[in-house]
Amino acid sequence: MAYRTLLPAALLVLGGATACADLFGSGEQGGIDGAMLLAADADSANWITHGRTYSEQRYSPLDKVNTDNVGQLGLAWYADMDTARGQEATPLVIDGKLYLTTAWSKVKAFDATTGAKLWEYDPKVPGETAVKACCDVVNRGLAAYGDKLFFGTLDGRLIALDRETGKVAWEKVTVDQSKSYTITGAPRVIDGKIIIGNGGAEFGVRGFVAAYDANDGEQLWKFYTVPEGGDAKDQPAYLQKAAQTWNMDVLGANDAIGGGGTVWDSMAYDPALDLLYIGVGNGSPWNRAYRSPGKDGTGEGDNLYLSSIVAIRPKTGEYVWHYQTTPGETWDFTATQHIMLADMEIDGKPRKVLMQAPKNGFFYVIDRETGKFISAKPYVSVNWASGIDPKTGRPIENPETRVDKTGKPALVTPGALGGHNWHPMAYSPQENLVYIPAFEAGMMYAPEANWKPDTARGFNVGFNLGAGDLPPDNGFRKQVAGSLRGMLVAWDPVAQKARWTVEHPGPWNGGLLATGGGLVFQGTTGSEFNAYDAGTGKKLWSFAAQTGVVAPPITYTVNGEQYVAVLAGWGGAYALSVDGDIINRKAPVRNVSRLLVFKLGGTAKLPPEPALAELPLDPPPSTASAELIAVGQAKYGRYCAVCHAPGAVGSTVLPDLRRAGSLESAQAWNAVVEGGMLKDNGMASFAGSLSKQEIEAIRAYVIHRANEEKALESTRKIAQRD
Repeated sequence: MAYRTLLPAALLVLGGATACADLFGSGEQGGIDGAMLLAADADSANWITHGRTYSEQRYSPLDKVNTDNVGQLGLAWYADMDTARGQEATPLVIDGKLYLTTAWSKVKAFDATTGAKLWEYDPKVPGETAVKACCDVVNRGLAAYGDKLFFGTLDGRLIALDRETGKVAWEKVTVDQSKSYTITGAPRVIDGKIIIGNGGAEFGVRGFVAAYDANDGEQLWKFYTVPEGGDAKDQPAYLQKAAQTWNMDVLGANDAIGGGGTVWDSMAYDPALDLLYIGVGNGSPWNRAYRSPGKDGTGEGDNLYLSSIVAIRPKTGEYVWHYQTTPGETWDFTATQHIMLADMEIDGKPRKVLMQAPKNGFFYVIDRETGKFISAKPYVSVNWASGIDPKTGRPIENPETRVDKTGKPALVTPGALGGHNWHPMAYSPQENLVYIPAFEAGMMYAPEANWKPDTARGFNVGFNLGAGDLPPDNGFRKQVAGSLRGMLVAWDPVAQKARWTVEHPGPWNGGLLATGGGLVFQGTTGSEFNAYDAGTGKKLWSFAAQTGVVAPPITYTVNGEQYVAVLAGWGGAYALSVDGDIINRKAPVRNVSRLLVFKLGGTAKLPPEPALAELPLDPPPSTASAELIAVGQAKYGRYCAVCHAPGAVGSTVLPDLRRAGSLESAQAWNAVVEGGMLKDNGMASFAGSLSKQEIEAIRAYVIHRANEEKALESTRKIAQRD
């Protein structure tokens, strides 16, 4: 074992990373062991862990595809997926075989050179689980250890598959399935422990991360991120400390106020320090005035360990340190965004740093040994804080945006989607730049008066999500659309400023890959997959992907030939919630889910782009009272907008309700919403949350909105004729 650990370093001295890759196999009998994961940086042929290495830099030293020849990159092969939903996974490549997860937690294996399908596995997640997911039925990937692959399912299971056959080795339910927990993130493996978190903060759960034995799925430890409500004396010391920052009488008093703090995506590991870093999510509910009220009824307390980076021991789950990016968070400013580790010189001294660009809009550089703040600067426009205090590391807040204190609506930037979301960054040690898939999209936060939690269905956030609906004024809506910006930002983490920025046609652009060939690869909302010069940002190559690309690319070699692969498929939180009528560019972005694999000289061709079929906008007349429509708008905002978009404008991923045939009949509409007739398609029954009268009010609101849009459509046609 010791020899295998030292081997990569010796080979690097002899011949460089590429030479090493030709000799560096995947262990005894094809198994992945701990030494290989520690030395993954030297194995440039394969991609054996989520971020390629424990440092999560998503940098590959491969340079056969480079700035000089990237223009010769062509499609080598592609594979269509059987799930027309968002695709967010990072594939793994081991010894010439490519493994990936798709939407609905399915797993597929391919020959990495030809695309021949080797096997596939469907965990058969119940369709009605979709209503527990805040942000589409996505999955972000696998972990590999021994001869097994590990992944989480949307309904909260951790499954181990035989890597050769795809057969189930074991599975473990990791959550209370009676609650709205989900898993969309990729597991990590440390010393034979499979580590996985979960999501569900918008629905009232209590966050945690847990470790399971790779051999049999036995739970080894569980680390809660927020204290349990009530008396904290019997809880671990780190949770007793956290309890001092919460209103413990409110926390946990209702099943829909579980505190939140879910660990739904980012993790990184430093083997030398033996520290696992986890990113912790938002509060439950978002509005701190309801989650942790003070004596005056407004929000109070830092609410540890929400919106924090926490360092723990992977062997035991023991707390070591934390840094909170947004104390007392109330805007859904998670710290679950990509965590990246690097060593660099700052102020003339070598530092072991942790870097993150969380939702709140500031790029943080933290000492990863101690958790001490080093620096932070805004990487996008920010109005909720004027900066970060260099002595305390706390934000200098703008009181007008502290909506849980004022109780008044406020337009806050960034909004709940953040300045950066789950999409992975990349780091180039050649340029000492971090590449951020950033965007600007503010949000109107309107505290909901007399909010009551709902344990059954719908977002439990404490804000009126229908308050920001735009009026049916096409000019105003276009102005709002013009304020949405997508960017690829090359960020200097030492100088804390952008070296260059590339503007994209819209937000929600793809994750990133940096390579030794001086390239940065990224997909876009505009249905492109692009390669940029890592030093200047110049676009050097582009491929028409026929769909929005949000997943991060990878690169690998087989028999010395370099490939670049990416999952394409429009989806995720923005794709579901976007106002499709005002974001349209040349054409609406549709979902065409497939894996794209490229190599120099590739000659494969995609089939012709399918036409986007759109049902006519032909609603029944709007005859309901203004009062009933107002009730429908409020209920739609809380229970429907997260999947079917604010203002009932629809998306290209899920059905546009304004065009639903069931609008014609109250009975048919009720059969879906109350009766759960479409539960296998993801539309579960809302019988426990909405009365028949409220369901009919939502129908009246959608009919009203459909008629508004039809009138606008007629006006546009008349204007075009004139």
